[in-house]
Amino acid sequence: MGIDITAHHVKKGNRTAPKSEDPYLLLLVKLYRFLARRTDANFNKVILHRLFLSKNNRAPLSLSRIVKETSNTPELSSKIIVQVGTVTDDIRLTTVPKLTVAALRFTQSARERIVAAGGEALTLDQLALRAPTGSNTVLLRGVKTAREAYKHFGMGPHKNKKPYTISKGRKFEQGRGRRKSRGFKV
Repeated sequence: MGIDITAHHVKKGNRTAPKSEDPYLLLLVKLYRFLARRTDANFNKVILHRLFLSKNNRAPLSLSRIVKETSNTPELSSKIIVQVGTVTDDIRLTTVPKLTVAALRFTQSARERIVAAGGEALTLDQLALRAPTGSNTVLLRGVKTAREAYKHFGMGPHKNKKPYTISKGRKFEQGRGRRKSRGFKV
């Protein structure tokens, strides 16, 4: 057995524990580590991996998106919607149907609207008691690229990306891409 020359001193990129020191998150990790090890369900392994992720990679999910994504789900009333992240409210959604949602956290108004509609807002440890193998659950996640920062990525000619400017006035990068003295000329 020799030394792997190509992958010597190369770290694996995947997290094996969360970077956060939040005691409640660490307790959830303990719980789902146990479930991932002792059950054959892949569901628990997915939840455990998502608990490790950074906040940017745990994108929030709005109530309207939950309603939209689960509109074609059969027997939704008996299922639990799972999101490892934040569930946020959406004022554009006029009526919230009766939903059972399990998430890492809820915004105050989102929780109030779910409960007011006769639904339930569960924590992930309550989910572990109800569905230890993830049966009758719908696993969703938020859109990662919805962050404002993503609008700027990949800037260049003909890319239609958002420049980092202070303002949209006459004095701020209005000639960018049109002449050499202003960044680049197309």
